[in-house]
Amino acid sequence: MRKTLLILIAVFIQTALWAQIEKAPERTEGEGPWPQLIIRGVTLINGNGAPPLGPVDIVVEQNKIVKIETVGYPGVEIKDENRPKLKEGGKELDASGMYLMPGFIDMHGHIGGESQGTSAEYVFKLWMGHGITTIRDPSAGNGLDWVLEHKRKSAANKITAPRILAYTAFGQGSDEPISTPAMAREWVQQNAKNGADGIKFFGAAPEIMQAAIEENKKLGLRSAMHHAQLDVARWNVLNSARAGLTSMEHWYGLPEAMFTDKTVQHYPLDYNYNNEQHRFAEAGKLWEQAAPPYSDKWNSVMNELIDLDFTIDPTFNIYEASRDLMRTSRAEWHDDYTLPSLWEFYQPSMVSHGSYWHYWGTEEETAWRNNYKLWMTFVNEYKNRGGRVTTGSDSGFIFQLYGFAYIREMELLREAGFHPLEIMMSSTLNGAEALGMADKIGTVEVGKLADFVIVEENPLENLKVLYGTGAIKLTEYNEVVRVGGVKYTIKDGIIYDAQKLLEDVKQMVAEEKEKTGYEIKQPGMK
Repeated sequence: MRKTLLILIAVFIQTALWAQIEKAPERTEGEGPWPQLIIRGVTLINGNGAPPLGPVDIVVEQNKIVKIETVGYPGVEIKDENRPKLKEGGKELDASGMYLMPGFIDMHGHIGGESQGTSAEYVFKLWMGHGITTIRDPSAGNGLDWVLEHKRKSAANKITAPRILAYTAFGQGSDEPISTPAMAREWVQQNAKNGADGIKFFGAAPEIMQAAIEENKKLGLRSAMHHAQLDVARWNVLNSARAGLTSMEHWYGLPEAMFTDKTVQHYPLDYNYNNEQHRFAEAGKLWEQAAPPYSDKWNSVMNELIDLDFTIDPTFNIYEASRDLMRTSRAEWHDDYTLPSLWEFYQPSMVSHGSYWHYWGTEEETAWRNNYKLWMTFVNEYKNRGGRVTTGSDSGFIFQLYGFAYIREMELLREAGFHPLEIMMSSTLNGAEALGMADKIGTVEVGKLADFVIVEENPLENLKVLYGTGAIKLTEYNEVVRVGGVKYTIKDGIIYDAQKLLEDVKQMVAEEKEKTGYEIKQPGMK
């Protein structure tokens, strides 16, 4: 069983450790940093739940916010004497009438892999083109050394990339399966010495999980977990939270904590976990087997998780194809932004993780739609009662594309019941808190780092304006136009033209298609 789980983990983290993708090139994009940067005239949508405020001038010096000045009133001409003064050698960015938010945090950001054929540059530019300035790589799928190298280069702004936190998959790099609590503690200690920011767990025997999570917390590191079905009957979300886990990914392990008439989900007797269609089809029937919303069991599990300051990172988007395969596979950005190799990786397969379209039909999609209703009810109420919910995408699988999938996650949080301002909190401050970085990022406050997202349209009115493809709008002259797309992504006080980054990606895809003669088609279609 342990050997099987290790094999599955290797598949899940995208790439065997020896198959590293190419390194990101030296940075040629972005202007700055400057001794002083003043962003003029924005409407501020902060990550703290506050309503929009503007016009505001934001002053940055040495990558730190030093002043946030309200300089007037909407629709009223701003007087220069009310504005912060530009110092010699400084830079002014006129963002009058635009909307500024803290840099977005993707809490579940795998950095591609050889199996997807995605370069680091491709992934990073898609993220940065959507305002994502920080990512947590859950499982260091290209090897911890590779991820840490890119983390250092990003921190020094030598590459065009979000800041990176590296969470190693539990047991990664070990010469033999971890089979005792002592081995678990030893591996966790070595992982910390290696420079990892945390650990992503998938499952293990209870005594091993207890030892590993406790040791990791003692060392001051954080953790995430995908509660894989192979161990969840003995160790669900409540066990993890009680031991000190920082966050759960997806939703596995949560319904199991709310069973009242069983201890394992109702598996068909011919079920095989290695059969991806079995795995995902039955997962779509799991929430209905748990205690119903607002019941005693449902409430007790939720309240205990909140009391333990536990974080839920739902990644709604990554399973959306389960409830509507056609919509997800034909998203408009695939044609221009999805690499041929990544498109191939998505297709039905018996050996690729998440390619479970063996015979996906109406019954499976209907079950998953019902699954989402219950899942979203829990997550929304968790937020309402004070629980922390973050925004993560898990892109690179199941037709979900880097950057674009993150914005889709925002839309699904809206569907779950979140107010757009609550979504901004999930995408900024909540992520920063979960990472232990709320003193540096997550809100626009004096003393914090200069990470911002600037867009010309109001994202609270329509989250679609954050997509790289923008949103469709009909003008007063009856003309169809595209509006939105992130205008500027600012990281560490460096201004990036977000649309230019996406144009670079589009060019990469066009060149690859020309070289290979590849044409994106639906499987089985001529």
